[in-house]
Amino acid sequence: MTRSHQGKVYEGVLYQLKSYIDENQLKPGDKLPSERELSEQLNVGRSSIREAFRAMELLGLIETKRGEGTYIRAYRPYHMVELLSSFLLNESRTREELLTAKQMMEKEVLFILVGKVAEGQRLKLEQIMVKENAKERYQSFFTFLFELCDRPLLLSMWQFISGFALAREEIQYEACWYKQVIEIIKNGDKKDILMLYP
Repeated sequence: MTRSHQGKVYEGVLYQLKSYIDENQLKPGDKLPSERELSEQLNVGRSSIREAFRAMELLGLIETKRGEGTYIRAYRPYHMVELLSSFLLNESRTREELLTAKQMMEKEVLFILVGKVAEGQRLKLEQIMVKENAKERYQSFFTFLFELCDRPLLLSMWQFISGFALAREEIQYEACWYKQVIEIIKNGDKKDILMLYP
C-alpha cells in the first residue's frame, strides 16, 4: 500500500469515527466500542482503528484506560499548543521569528480590545503596570488582556511563544509603554497599535 493511499484510509477512518461520535451523541466520559467492534461497524481493518485511536489520544480527544476501554475526553483547544511545542523546539527558530510571532499575537489582542475595555478592567491593568519585576509585569499584563478577549487558544499560543522568547532575552518594555497601551485601548485608534512595535 502506498503512503498516499495509507493516508487516505487513515483520514477516512478518522472521519468515520468523528461521524460515529456525532451520530451517537457521545459526550466526555462516554465509552467507545472496542477496536474489534468498531472495525466491524465501520468496515475497516483493526490496525486502521488503532492508528486513528492513537492520533485522537495525542490530540486529547480520547483516553484509553488499561483493562477498561477507550473513553471520550473533554476537548481542550489549547492542547494543540502542547503538540506544536515539540515541533517548534526541534526546529531552529531565530530570535526574530519568535519575536515577530509574539508581537503579531499581542497586536491582534490589542486590535480586538480597542474601545472595549471597561473602567474596572483598565484599573486592573494599571495595577499590573506598577509591578516591580519586568518579566512578571509583562506576562500578567498580556495574560489579562488575552483573558479579556476570551481567546484561550490564542492565549496558550502566546504563552508558549513568549515563554520561549523570554528564555532567550529580557522584555524591555518600560512603564510608559504600558501607559500608552492602556490609553490606546481606552480611546485610541487601531493604527496607533502599530506604532507600539517598531
